[in-house]
Amino acid sequence: MIDPEGPLLLEGPVRIELPDGRTACSDRFMVAVCTCRRSKRYPWCDTSHRRRPRRPRPSADEGRDAPPAARSGA
Repeated sequence: MIDPEGPLLLEGPVRIELPDGRTACSDRFMVAVCTCRRSKRYPWCDTSHRRRPRRPRPSADEGRDAPPAARSGA
């Protein structure tokens, strides 16, 4: 599973085709590719994802047994 709040680590070398048709290349042995799109060096990660706290992810069964008022936070 790819985490949209952090980088995707790939073994290099890497060649990425960007949506606008340009190609980004890296010859490094390990490459961090940005998945959050906050990087100023996109498509490469510059750790910009660390500047914003992560949002907690609800579990699949979280809140199922609670009454509707408890689930809505009221």
